[in-house]
Amino acid sequence: MSFINFSNHRIESWSEDQLSAARQWGEIVDVPFPYVDVDSSEDDIRDIACKSVDDIMKYDPDVVMCQGEFTLSYAVISMLLDKGVKVVSACSDRRVEEKVLESGGVEKTSFFQFVKFRDYMSVH
Repeated sequence: MSFINFSNHRIESWSEDQLSAARQWGEIVDVPFPYVDVDSSEDDIRDIACKSVDDIMKYDPDVVMCQGEFTLSYAVISMLLDKGVKVVSACSDRRVEEKVLESGGVEKTSFFQFVKFRDYMSVH
């Protein structure tokens, strides 16, 4: 059994809660989310998605967490769902603290607390 982390957030940066939730599906494997150039065409995205899905499927995944650039994520998620692979997203509670600076500017700091994984759903 394997849980594939297809994102730019390596498991070393995950909270114990997130690690524990992912371990329910077995070994956690990082598969880095590729860089997507802003000038990439739809054909480029399709090619990157096909290669990414091939890389992911080498691990015979039970679950894939897919988070990254939206158009590539959509393509990868669609392809994985078509193959019958469960795909999830990490859901976190976002808290923002604002601090007014002496200069009059505002500094915002965001904190994310993992809550759960949520399934992507196929719509066809």
